[in-house]
Amino acid sequence: MIIDFSKLSTIKIGAKLDIKIINENNYNNEILIGRASNSLVCGGNIGVLSDKYDFIKIENNKLVVGAKTKNSKLYNFTRQNNIAGFEFLSKLPGSIGGTIKMNAGMKSYEISNNLISVNEIEKNNLEFGYRFSNINFPIFYAKFEIKNGFNKNLVDTFSKMRKNQPKNPSLGSAFKNPNGDYAGRLIEAVGLKGIKFGEVGFSEIHSNFLVNYGNGSCEDVIIALSEAKKRVFEEFGITLQEEIKVIQ
Repeated sequence: MIIDFSKLSTIKIGAKLDIKIINENNYNNEILIGRASNSLVCGGNIGVLSDKYDFIKIENNKLVVGAKTKNSKLYNFTRQNNIAGFEFLSKLPGSIGGTIKMNAGMKSYEISNNLISVNEIEKNNLEFGYRFSNINFPIFYAKFEIKNGFNKNLVDTFSKMRKNQPKNPSLGSAFKNPNGDYAGRLIEAVGLKGIKFGEVGFSEIHSNFLVNYGNGSCEDVIIALSEAKKRVFEEFGITLQEEIKVIQ
């Protein structure tokens, strides 16, 4: 199966690759890609999950979700069924597998908060942190606690937080915030806010968003990330860590 990642990815940049459809019986160390909402896919041995992993169901008072399920689909399900703890998914692109893998969220609201297990591995046997998990295996499905009380006010709060983010195609935050500081502040401080590298640049609206201004390339993104890391380290002695995953 051929996928053009410049059409799939949220930054509208990527290679056209022959990929493998993955299930629990044929995985062979492929790099799994979901919606490419924080992954720049420029090459590699790529796999995508079978559509059988796009599901939501309630079993034994637990929420069971396939890893290919879109975040927006799970958000709508929890809103319609008055389930709390998933409000932050309203504005979060991507699919549940990738969201769990990077422990995505907004502020203190993270996907791991309500998590019970991944595949059949209990949460207490896994490690989660700020935009981090130690999961090094393919995620096929997950189970979550069901807590009643969907909070519309939280949705409004998250929507307001998203208003300062650029509309251009991007992969979300380029770098994780270092302890006690903000990546966007550091990038602006070293003079990169609004600066382009080819057709890719650090947004004038939010410095930590690397956006595609037209026909950006993988090379443009890689050069921009490298330059930001170099300047911030030289100026502040801080090593920025990418939140974007670059796959070559």
